[in-house]
Amino acid sequence: MHVMESPRRKPGFMRTACSRFALLALVSLFAAAASHAASLDPAVLPKIQAATFEVVAAKPVKDPLTYEKPLPLELLPFQERNDKYYSIGTAFALGNNRYVTAAHVLQVGIDSLWGEPALRDAGGHVYAIGKIEKYSLQQDFVVFSLATQPAQAAALEVDTTPSLNGVVYAVGNALGTGVVIRDGLYTSDTPEDQDGRWKWMRFSAAASPGNSGGPLLDANGKVIGIVLMKSQNENLNYALPIGRVLDAPDHVASIDQRMPYQFDVFDTTLSNTFKAEFKLPLSFADFSAAFQQRFNAYADSQLKALLAKEPERLFPRGQGSNELLHSTPSMDDFPSLITRDNDGTWSLAKKEGGKTSLSNNGYVTPGVVGRNLLFHVRRPDNVTAAALYRDPVKLMDMIARVGFLTRNVGPEQVRITSLGKPVRDTLYTDAWQRRWQVRVWPIPAENAVVMSFALPVPDGYAVLMRIAPASQEHDFLINLQALTDFFYVTYDGSLAQWQDFLKQKDLLPAAFDDIDIDIDYGHRFAYSSKRLRYAYTPALQKIDKDSMLTIGFSYFLDHGKVVWDVTDVWQAASAHDKYWSNFARVVVPSDDLNDDYKSNWSKISNRQRPFDGVPRSENDVMKISSVLAAPGQARPDVLYTVYHYAEGSHPAAEMKAKLDLLLKDARVTEH
Repeated sequence: MHVMESPRRKPGFMRTACSRFALLALVSLFAAAASHAASLDPAVLPKIQAATFEVVAAKPVKDPLTYEKPLPLELLPFQERNDKYYSIGTAFALGNNRYVTAAHVLQVGIDSLWGEPALRDAGGHVYAIGKIEKYSLQQDFVVFSLATQPAQAAALEVDTTPSLNGVVYAVGNALGTGVVIRDGLYTSDTPEDQDGRWKWMRFSAAASPGNSGGPLLDANGKVIGIVLMKSQNENLNYALPIGRVLDAPDHVASIDQRMPYQFDVFDTTLSNTFKAEFKLPLSFADFSAAFQQRFNAYADSQLKALLAKEPERLFPRGQGSNELLHSTPSMDDFPSLITRDNDGTWSLAKKEGGKTSLSNNGYVTPGVVGRNLLFHVRRPDNVTAAALYRDPVKLMDMIARVGFLTRNVGPEQVRITSLGKPVRDTLYTDAWQRRWQVRVWPIPAENAVVMSFALPVPDGYAVLMRIAPASQEHDFLINLQALTDFFYVTYDGSLAQWQDFLKQKDLLPAAFDDIDIDIDYGHRFAYSSKRLRYAYTPALQKIDKDSMLTIGFSYFLDHGKVVWDVTDVWQAASAHDKYWSNFARVVVPSDDLNDDYKSNWSKISNRQRPFDGVPRSENDVMKISSVLAAPGQARPDVLYTVYHYAEGSHPAAEMKAKLDLLLKDARVTEH
């Protein structure tokens, strides 16, 4: 799917209280802290207070979203709803305009929808970052200056040789409720996980989300470490020794962190290391751009390497693909992803939900595969194809009716009814020459984006979607882009919808270049392609605007090359009556396929029942089936099964006459 360990926050690191409802003000709780940490000299508390800061980011000024009702902000605490900033962590001063926090705290601001990270003191004054001076992703620290320093600058002293089992104090903006001091013991050291290149300090003082980046102090109030993360399995927290920060080279940004990478359609994982280095000092904006450029390049390289790792097992190559390459298509109008099972076989995957009704016979059906949202949108009858395909707001408003997008306000979940206009609206053509509309919408309060790849189909849309952190937009987009090559979709709609759809020439897959569909209500329907052609009149079945046509596309070998093309054409008198006909492409099975495939091929190629042209009755529906081959081929590898169904009871002669009408102008044109 994407990078499993985001460079924005390592697994297990304490999440800063930076989501939508963080309490943002720095309140003066140092007097209370003294009672909890009685052995810390109260005389040093004012100095600690002056040298410790909240890390904040400005809330978005505008919200492009529309909600089902006014947000009940009165349910939030007074300070939370009135503060102009989000609280994202803690920082502290070392003197000489040098400030320290955790790298993962400051990186909340990379490609953020919020304001740039800044520091806020106990008096509420906010100070912009000047330059990033030192940075280490793997050790999780950053040293920076401020553009303007506080009038009364303070600094904490350091001790680079603390004693084990000594009393320590974790100072930080715990849970976004203000800076507090909590005591415990410096219990042990433990090697960092990747290569044991240094040792983390472990301590028992309580630390909460929001403490990240704050100082770990000794009994004399001196800094011995930076509070960073929490143990997964026990009540111990982790800090980076302050000596690692002081000894790090100036004016260098260093990145050296293992980041496993996955892709949603199979379970292979890459475990490589994101390595990069660039020069400092830089403004935060320039630092953010430099980091993002390198991270995006790493994501690109990992996705490319993962897809190239086992090319012989990647769909549509290898024996694991043969079942799908030899199967008749799924004619379900809900899309699927092609995924690899544990035994190496590629098959269709989806988990479909219930329909949400729209007006005028429209509806939205949601589903999920892995971490991907899937949707089938049946456009309302009063919305033309052009009106829907050219208006991303209209499409997203329909999808939002499902109710999967909400904003939490205190105990309430308020449904988002519109995301407004996307900030990105482009076209992408996948490996099978299908044209996708790519849209991105910001969700500023969440510092996130909604991204969709929408494929126009006759009755509306098939949509692939994800919600991603704003900082990982590129990573998620390239993965969605790659997933389009594993997307399985059927083209379905009424004849009226088909006529409207076929006018949208710039959005049609290239496969339609070889397909001609001629619709003359009440007189004739004709289908023609480089593989098959046929036609029929109302003497076979009704032809009007509400008659249905489903074209099943699949993946199959054609002269040694896998193509995406039509393998089933199904037409019905209406969406409700069981009067229909279809042509389905069948190929000789490969040797590795099981006996079911071979038995089915034997029945078809030898015109055995039910493919013998003899009518039969099943569940109050009369059925008759036959086989069509290209002329002049004694032992063809490709055959077409031909079906006609009619609801109720009908004489055998009538069913045979219907089949003859269907076959009258039918020709297989591929060899």
